[in-house]
Amino acid sequence: MAVKGLLMYLLIAFSFAVSSVYFVNNFSHGGNNKPPLAFTSLNSSFLEEKYGSEPKIWPELKFSWKIVLATVIGFLGSACGTVGGVGGGGIFVPMLTLIVGFDTKSAAAISKCMIMGASASSVWYNLRVPHPCRQVPIIDYNLALLFQPMLMLGITIGVSLSVVFPYWLITVLIIILFLGTSSRSFAKAIKMWKEETILKVSVIIDAEYEPLAPREEKTTLQIMRDNLNIKRFAVLLLLWICFLLLQVIKNETKACSSLYWLLNSLQLPIALSAFGYECLKLYKESKKRTMAGNQERICEATLQWTGPNLAFCAICGLLGGIVGGLLGSGGGFILGPLLLEIGVIPQVASATATFVMMFSSSLSVVEFYLLKRFPVPYGLYLMSVSILAGFWGQFVVRKLITILKRASIIVFILSSVIFASAITMGIVGIDKSIKMIYNHEFMGFLDFCSSQ
Repeated sequence: MAVKGLLMYLLIAFSFAVSSVYFVNNFSHGGNNKPPLAFTSLNSSFLEEKYGSEPKIWPELKFSWKIVLATVIGFLGSACGTVGGVGGGGIFVPMLTLIVGFDTKSAAAISKCMIMGASASSVWYNLRVPHPCRQVPIIDYNLALLFQPMLMLGITIGVSLSVVFPYWLITVLIIILFLGTSSRSFAKAIKMWKEETILKVSVIIDAEYEPLAPREEKTTLQIMRDNLNIKRFAVLLLLWICFLLLQVIKNETKACSSLYWLLNSLQLPIALSAFGYECLKLYKESKKRTMAGNQERICEATLQWTGPNLAFCAICGLLGGIVGGLLGSGGGFILGPLLLEIGVIPQVASATATFVMMFSSSLSVVEFYLLKRFPVPYGLYLMSVSILAGFWGQFVVRKLITILKRASIIVFILSSVIFASAITMGIVGIDKSIKMIYNHEFMGFLDFCSSQ
């Protein structure tokens, strides 16, 4: 499978990048691989100031060309990001730092607010739209329950790694990831476009592509009732509450204390329990249908639910969460392309990815709010912009799909957003890394406990 080749590329490239940290630090810092030992947790504020963290910068919310430009970019980024199912965090963070003037941590927090707003409005829109091919919900709850636990666990790991990893390394990892996933998604989009062209020319409408336009035989209320699975939604909400409580309690404890590590470790059994339950369900149902000769799919994916494939999904979900934690996004940069690779059609992949991101991003927003990581007026304003953008983005793109009969538009948008994120994050990261080298700043791994 091509996606496994992509995963191997990411693992090899990531391993090479991480192993190069000591070489880069030697080059920039005269061979000193460690920050001075005097910098302990007792004076970690000075450590943060000198070795990796910016002072908090919150510009005033007032009418200016900066806020107008940020509104336009935020609207377009949210509209395209939610349609592609990737959120748009790779566009929001550079926009907030370069144009508006926020520090990186505050920008990442506000980026989560924007992703949450856009995802929530997209989910609301998608609940009112029928599945394009089958009489099932447009949101695949099986896949959402499969990926969400590992995604949340990965986000926790990613946030911790963002404290330890040097800024330049995060930049390199982001560029490697985004270039790999965007190129693969673009190739997928071209292939789908060619298939759709053949179908249009030969006037043969395949069952998978036939009803790209919404069906009219049901009312909006009936469609919403069919799309909303209360039981599955409740399970995801319970998982969200468990992770939120652990995060809130952990933030009130001393970093690296026994209770701190206990609360961290409790996330593992919670995530594995939810993931294992869904895995067992998919595996048993798949085996039962195979033995009965039933070729009907359990969910939208064409993947065979074997042990290795389920383990592969766990790794991808974890990787997506780690990237989301490092970047300040919702993890959609992995989940969106992955859903397409395992055979999910673009409309369902977009709806499912935004549904999952709604939970993961809202978890971070609540945590950031409690930690007072972002100015509430700015967060509310840009979130309201994203809410409008998410709704209208879905509306416009689905109209285009209806007119052009090409669902590949969603995949082209997805690959474009990821590529644009690679460019913007790359420019910001490279510029900052060059300044760090010029100033001979420490560019190795930081100590986790003293950096909290």
